[in-house]
Amino acid sequence: MSEPSSGDLVVLVADVNMEFLFRGLLVREKSLRIRRINAAVFRHPRKDPGCLSFGYDFLRPYVNKFAHGLIVFDREGCGVETLSREELEDRVERLLVQSGWNDRAKAVVIDPELENWIWSKSPCVDRALGWSGRIPELRTWLVSEGLLAAGEAKPRRPKEALESALRLVREPRSSATYRAIAERATMRGCSDPAFLKLVSVLRGWFHSDQYTA
Repeated sequence: MSEPSSGDLVVLVADVNMEFLFRGLLVREKSLRIRRINAAVFRHPRKDPGCLSFGYDFLRPYVNKFAHGLIVFDREGCGVETLSREELEDRVERLLVQSGWNDRAKAVVIDPELENWIWSKSPCVDRALGWSGRIPELRTWLVSEGLLAAGEAKPRRPKEALESALRLVREPRSSATYRAIAERATMRGCSDPAFLKLVSVLRGWFHSDQYTA
């Protein structure tokens, strides 16, 4: 897919699933309460560790071509799991400042991993994972399998829970699944700190009075 050479936002992500999720998410101006933006999304060839240690250098050529930059990766698998999500974000943001972005770029580290954003209570999650109409319904099954604690919003091991749910219904784990959920799942009630930071950053940069209700 051809990316714009300049625009409002350049996003560097760790893998193809994250790329597709952002392609689905960034077109939801009304839900995000932002104006329409012109965005480019790239993947770092070295995945999470690459985003952490070399993401600032990857984005350096875009400093004067895009208004804002964003680096997004998983805490689990980045190679420095001894640091907290906030410490990792701070490290990357300091490198971005030094590389010329100043305050125009941010880092979002998902703890533990991207699949934590998949597990909303939206019915579209069941549909995207091939669970529509099944008995028991998906979240009940997750609890029965010990993959989700009763009363909790998300599984403790989100990727393992996703893979187990797909395996049972013989559905492949594909990037299209991530995009489908990102395009349709409700954002109301989401409590994931990394996702909340992402939304706050996007609204700060691209706020639209059209979607304030």
